[in-house]
Amino acid sequence: MPGKTKVLKKPTRTLADQSYLIEVVKGLGTTLKHFFQGTGQMVSGNVPNAVTDPLAEGISTLSYPEEKRAYSERWRGVHRLTHRDDGSPRCVACLCCSTACPAQCIYIKPGEYPEGDKRRGYERYPVEFVIDELRCIFCGFCVEACPCDAIRMDTGTHMTAFDVKSDFVYDKDKLMSMVSQHGTQKSENPRHEPGDPGHPGIDRLHGGH
Repeated sequence: MPGKTKVLKKPTRTLADQSYLIEVVKGLGTTLKHFFQGTGQMVSGNVPNAVTDPLAEGISTLSYPEEKRAYSERWRGVHRLTHRDDGSPRCVACLCCSTACPAQCIYIKPGEYPEGDKRRGYERYPVEFVIDELRCIFCGFCVEACPCDAIRMDTGTHMTAFDVKSDFVYDKDKLMSMVSQHGTQKSENPRHEPGDPGHPGIDRLHGGH
């Protein structure tokens, strides 16, 4: 036995519904209300504080970019290379960061210290250190992999918009010029340098002692 066919009634819309005139007028009314309300506050000098007033009402929205929320200490921003006391980079060109990078955005060209330098024989330095910030996914693996605390992402600076692609490629000088949120260019976890009393005394011939 065939089932019964249910005929659905086609909905009808009035001319006002089809023209959307009423809804457009409502939207314009809301816009004009806020416009004149804001204009009146500016004229009277009674402009609400965009930060404290919403917070007092339980709303944490800020009027970006005029008002910016402070970044967390753990927030990962643009990279920086940390400095030794003599101003040279802490990086020893071990390539741990470039190896750990899943985006392959780090390029390092290692170099040997000259004869007579106390670091020669067991420590290298970066002749070139380049990070392509466009390829970086800001995972922080490079920071975790570095044994010398030479690279950090604690600048509190997010990526800036540029017109030229090459401006997104940070070289060693650019990375060395960046500072942390606390304004320092040094490491947050310093280690002993060659010649210091606490240095293990590693060299190419004798190793640690």
